[in-house]
Amino acid sequence: MLRQERVIIENITPQIECGAFFVKRVVGETVVVTADVLPDGHDLIQAEVLYKHEKERKYREERMQHLGNDYFSASFVCNKQGFYQYQIRAWVDYALNWQHGIEAKLKDNQRVISELLDGVQYLKFLLKKVPDPEKAYLKTLVEQFNNEAHYDEAIQAATSEQLHQLFLNYPQRILANKSKTLEVYVDRKKASFSTWYEFFPRSSAEEPGKHGTFKDCERLIPRIAAMGFDTLYFPPIHPIGEVNRKGKNNTVEAKEGDSGVPWGIGSKHGGHKAIHPELGTEKDFKALIKVANKHDIEVAMDLAFQAAPDHPYVTEHPEWFRKRPDGTIQYAENPPKKYQDIVNFYFETTDYKALWEELLSVTLHWVNMGISIFRVDNPHTKPYYFWHWLIAQVKKDHPDVLFLAEAFSRPKVMQQLAKQGFSQSYTYFTWRVQKYELIEYLVELTQSEMKEYYRPNFWPNTPDINPYHLQGANEAMHLIRYALAATLSGNIGIYGPVFEYMVTEALPGKEEYLDCEKYEVRHWDWSIENKLTHVISKINGIRKAHEALQQTNNIRFCGVENDNLIAFYKWNDSKTDEMLIVISLDSYYTQRGEVQLPLDSLGIHHGHAVQVHDVLTDNSYIWDKEWNYVELHPALPFHLLHLKK
Repeated sequence: MLRQERVIIENITPQIECGAFFVKRVVGETVVVTADVLPDGHDLIQAEVLYKHEKERKYREERMQHLGNDYFSASFVCNKQGFYQYQIRAWVDYALNWQHGIEAKLKDNQRVISELLDGVQYLKFLLKKVPDPEKAYLKTLVEQFNNEAHYDEAIQAATSEQLHQLFLNYPQRILANKSKTLEVYVDRKKASFSTWYEFFPRSSAEEPGKHGTFKDCERLIPRIAAMGFDTLYFPPIHPIGEVNRKGKNNTVEAKEGDSGVPWGIGSKHGGHKAIHPELGTEKDFKALIKVANKHDIEVAMDLAFQAAPDHPYVTEHPEWFRKRPDGTIQYAENPPKKYQDIVNFYFETTDYKALWEELLSVTLHWVNMGISIFRVDNPHTKPYYFWHWLIAQVKKDHPDVLFLAEAFSRPKVMQQLAKQGFSQSYTYFTWRVQKYELIEYLVELTQSEMKEYYRPNFWPNTPDINPYHLQGANEAMHLIRYALAATLSGNIGIYGPVFEYMVTEALPGKEEYLDCEKYEVRHWDWSIENKLTHVISKINGIRKAHEALQQTNNIRFCGVENDNLIAFYKWNDSKTDEMLIVISLDSYYTQRGEVQLPLDSLGIHHGHAVQVHDVLTDNSYIWDKEWNYVELHPALPFHLLHLKK
């Protein structure tokens, strides 16, 4: 193909897989676009980012700045939800080259009569573009350039900053080259900043031995709100299968009264669009959502696309399930784990279109009920392209809906789900304990390409995971793990009240809870308050008050000469809120060390005094050195320091 453009545009960032997937932002966040832009020869060039929201007709323009070595950068702010398109346009700027040439020749004491005449064409172009006040000035220049008697005035005007700015502001984009169009999807703020609390609604009853209801859950909403959580996540609330129902502690035979696993969905009482009758009715569920909303809490539902053997789908749509040679349906497995109470959908079925449409209708059923957040169970066991389609279909008419991918799988699998459109993702934080592990993982999340599309959600525990470092752990370890999650990541969650009540008993040799709620109804005294409930509440309040803690990517780890202490600096985009976090990783002994202030990031010099205010204890200190002493005791093993320069 013949092309006359003289400018090459390459190495554009951000883009994912050469533009195959969109990058992600939330409302109010900035997209910094960079690229290598270079011409043939030595000509001066201009480059700009063109961007627009999907509902806007015209592109806006943001001029790129040359940062050296043919590297250009510009940014734009995403002010609306939905898709933005952006591309780069670049051109050889003949007017600026003309002005630059005039300046060079004058420095060499050359006379530039011909060059001034050549410049008239650029003045005439400006006359068509500039507002009226500037036109008189340009007409005077045209006369001077054409009249040798005004040579001195002409060369002064030709090299003036005023004319230079006019050339910059009203460029003549001759043979401009454009890059391909890229996309960014903009979610609401909650996609990057949320505080989740998970509990089993069936364990909410006041009276021991009773099955909890949505009405019981309403009673707990003020407690959860007081602790500072804004997202209440329920495991599946659908009817639980009776065929192959599991008993307590995952036994394969249920006894009389065993409640089964909520993820074994479907029975004679209905399937994915039905509610477990012991929890209540649709009316009760809608009432619960309203009560939660009044306390600034959103209810998140579990989206588990699998079925119990007695799900209505099994008889109504047998083609959606794969049969073994003997005619039976294979139950789900993840060797060595066996899930005899669950059968998987067969996504390779020839009737896949009907299956996809039905699962979309399930999702929209709950969206229309008032749900705008889904935690998706095991999404990595379903086709990536299915999720890309379903999420896009839902968000087309319901842009507020968010999807959290529950996939503790291989890194590239988890990354692919995020690329396909999941709003948030579970992470390996649950198993990162040592200082070097935490730093290495956070650097990967925040300084690699992952920062453009992967929004981590840090959970210290889940019903499926009782990590070894929490088994038998003391209060300090629970404080440490919550503080790490809450300050490292914008999105966090806990499974309670197991976490704050420090219920840590495990099945021997496994990262699984003993007497796990997945398999039985538990009774909790929800009135208990302890140090953990108090500190968690304070930390959550601090997160809401400080923008620096409401995102993940703005983080820099600080020097501290003690492997049991981790320190990091966080800030908001405008740097009007800056925090320094110091956390001891030792739950038994006092740890001491000196923390290095990131002077260059703070924009201060050595010896400049900084006031550090611990927003948790309300103590203040003056740090006037680069390295400053800290001492942390297991009773309160962290500092949350607000910096005032």
